[in-house]
Amino acid sequence: MTRKPPKAAAAKAASARPKAGEEAAPISNRATRAAERRDAIVAAAMEEFITRGFAATRLDDIAKRAGVAKGTIYLHFKDKESMFEELVRTVIVPVVVKLDALPPPTGSVRDLIETFAGNFLKEVIGTRRGDLVRLIVAEGPRFPAVADFYYREVVSRGIAGMRALIELGIARGEIHQKNLARYPQILIAPAMIAVIWQSLFARHAPLDAQDMLRVHLDLIFGERRTT
Repeated sequence: MTRKPPKAAAAKAASARPKAGEEAAPISNRATRAAERRDAIVAAAMEEFITRGFAATRLDDIAKRAGVAKGTIYLHFKDKESMFEELVRTVIVPVVVKLDALPPPTGSVRDLIETFAGNFLKEVIGTRRGDLVRLIVAEGPRFPAVADFYYREVVSRGIAGMRALIELGIARGEIHQKNLARYPQILIAPAMIAVIWQSLFARHAPLDAQDMLRVHLDLIFGERRTT
């Protein structure tokens, strides 16, 4: 048997090896497709949860809406609860996290709160985020694990952020009712009222959530001077 010259064998082996980028491209494409499928599953889950409610939603329905096999869902989520948690993380948590990222106020504490709360109302009222919050309010008592997760990821962060702003307002003399720091829920009450009102009573009595927020802050900080 004849042996190939070393140089010829090395050249053949080199030509057989994938060139730079040839392996990376398929892997990258698979990762992209997997991410797209995951996004489609999450989007489908939101529509199913909001349409049917948490209890009545089935993984089969989510898979059908997402255009994937039911088994594909288990490649990304272990169960319906973990899928719902992902919805909360991707849809609602980013809105609340903005409270932690607020810069130190150069103006009044009221201005800072009004800006954040105003943006919160715009991003929640009349959106799928608002629908998701209403779903948690409606079905949370039946599913304590879901309610507990929402409290940890959303409510506790919002309360901590509002309490910090209230304490700053008290220290600056902008807020005179010091006990408000014990109940920061009062500060964010208009947001919850607006979310619930939107789904139940808006067709009977439309609510101007932004104006309600301004009146609410007047009660806490005092009316703004017009001159």
